[in-house]
Amino acid sequence: MIFVSRQEHFNAAHKLYNTAWTPEKNEEVFGPCANTNWHGHNFDLIVTVKGEPDPDTGFVVDLKKLSQLIRKEVIEKVDHKNLNVDVPFMAGKMASTENLAIEIWKILEQKLGSVSQTARLHCIKLYETPRNFVEYYG
Repeated sequence: MIFVSRQEHFNAAHKLYNTAWTPEKNEEVFGPCANTNWHGHNFDLIVTVKGEPDPDTGFVVDLKKLSQLIRKEVIEKVDHKNLNVDVPFMAGKMASTENLAIEIWKILEQKLGSVSQTARLHCIKLYETPRNFVEYYG
């Protein structure tokens, strides 16, 4: 089994805010991340797929095609957007990095077959900052 990863980058704004709570409770739990006027991040997304190399190409997946898929299905929908307001697949969800990673997984898991018949999604790693990131394995 070989694991192959592709890294992409995007910028997005969001806020963490639970509408069932008071503004004070939101500030207590989320601190400046509950800022009424949002805040932004320079996200790095690493998508890892796994499989066996194709005997003809030596590839688990063509990384150019994987990159095009990630850009079309994810990056174009989130880059320079407000995750809470502008991104349909995040509608009604807390715009945490954890939930964003889960939603990205769902999208890519459904679409991966369009670029590889044998590769399977292994991990989504999403960096919110250089020191804060999440990993999701489905």
